[in-house]
Amino acid sequence: MRRTFRKGVIGATLLAAVTLAACGSGGDAAQEGPAISIGAQNFGESAILAEIYAQALAANGYEVSVQPLGGFRDIVLGSFESGDINFTPEYAASMLEYLNEQAGEATGDAAETTETLQGYLDDLGLVAYTPSPAVDTNAFVVTPETAEAHGLQAISDLAGLEGELTLGGPPDCETNPFCIPGLQRVYGIDFSGSFTPLDAGSVTVQALESGEIDIAILFSTSGIIADKGWVLLEDDQSMLAADNVVPVVSADLDQAYGDEFRSLVDEISAAISTEELTELNRQFDIETRDPDDIAADWLAEEGFVEG
Repeated sequence: MRRTFRKGVIGATLLAAVTLAACGSGGDAAQEGPAISIGAQNFGESAILAEIYAQALAANGYEVSVQPLGGFRDIVLGSFESGDINFTPEYAASMLEYLNEQAGEATGDAAETTETLQGYLDDLGLVAYTPSPAVDTNAFVVTPETAEAHGLQAISDLAGLEGELTLGGPPDCETNPFCIPGLQRVYGIDFSGSFTPLDAGSVTVQALESGEIDIAILFSTSGIIADKGWVLLEDDQSMLAADNVVPVVSADLDQAYGDEFRSLVDEISAAISTEELTELNRQFDIETRDPDDIAADWLAEEGFVEG
């Protein structure tokens, strides 16, 4: 018998929480334990990932809700501390470097980076599960016209253009080790004086399109990059580390549900590839589909829920 969901809608504005209450039927009885509240940051990919985990868990009898959050990790960690959330899809290298105050411990190895991350999460009562194969890093993107005018193919080509070109993207670029600090550390390029902080996603896209900025910081899995024919500058000196998607849960939630829960979450994560995540983002960015619908279709295709 097909499992039914009771849920609301997460639109692009991420203003309303979604609750999915799984109704036990057939062989899938409702799970006994704490309700799961999944935090989704204020960009499409985070909302899609939150919906993927939420709907798959609901289909297996867990009581799940999705809680929209702001776009900063202090909000995410504060929400864990307050109990507003007990699960969130995160990014291994970026989460690690946030917690270690940019100590440079993240590497290109997802398992190694996640293991190091866990050492910091232990002190916060949090647990990182197995990282997904899906990787989403910062992408430095220019229009073809800008690339041709300045001979840009790689990030190193930006050297000497700091006073001429403007960089724009999320406000945390100023402290993110894979953004302005990384450009300074790895490439010796300093855009701190010509940086325009913008909301992630569509605002940054519009700013690049209008010429308000010359270089946009977008997510590497953004479907807009290829759709617009923009140029993604090569990270030719390997500044970017293993920003694989990694579920982070509270230790209480992990202990309450144990190995069966962890195995299910890991199975979901393992099914998400970088290519698939890029396609899901394309549906959100270009087709303007809702995250819950995108997630539902993907889960049905992968066999996690009935279509």
